[in-house]
Amino acid sequence: MHIAEGFLPPLHAAGWTVVAAPFVVHGAREVRRVVTERPDARLLLGAAGAFTFVLSALKLPSVTGSSSHPTGTGVGAIVFRPPVMALLGTVVLLFQALLLAHGGLTTLGANVFSMAVVGPWAGYGCYRLLARAPLGVAVFVGVAVADLATYVTTSLQLALAFPDPTSGLLGALLRFLGIFAVTQVPLAVVEGILGVLLVRALRSWAGPELAGFGRVGEPGPREETVDA
Repeated sequence: MHIAEGFLPPLHAAGWTVVAAPFVVHGAREVRRVVTERPDARLLLGAAGAFTFVLSALKLPSVTGSSSHPTGTGVGAIVFRPPVMALLGTVVLLFQALLLAHGGLTTLGANVFSMAVVGPWAGYGCYRLLARAPLGVAVFVGVAVADLATYVTTSLQLALAFPDPTSGLLGALLRFLGIFAVTQVPLAVVEGILGVLLVRALRSWAGPELAGFGRVGEPGPREETVDA
């Protein structure tokens, strides 16, 4: 849900930049900590950033001044925790604005807040709440919620900037949510499935590198049997 360059009023664009900035700074510190403590995790960090870049570049037309697309931030949030995705998501959004004209520099703060801050934290929170559920279920819900939370936040940002003349903020919010839902709800389901497949692949291909990264890094029943 990249909001296009110049679409937000200047005060709104500046305000969202101020709100997002502390999360990005904290994310940079977390990335440095991860790299310092786990140098072998650099490839995983790169993979998380690449996954986010590719998925969030697959945009579909939606609300004027914005677009619908997968976000790709849920898996990274589950593996590394949300602060890391604040920095990775910012880098992804910056490159997309400069190289693909997807989003923009003036709306970077708003896009970072919705896609790299709110989405990862919402998805990670749901993932943790499902700690007793099968891993695949928890990952699916976490990744899908990260996508949906981003779309809800973007809708709110647009509604705050462009309230309905008759029904005000609530009316504008419901309108934006309704338009986005046509494409975003199916995209969230598809992204949730992709997230499960990616986590399974990572556990098979990069088990040692994942070790120590929460539940995702723990060996599955089949792996435990082999180790025994």
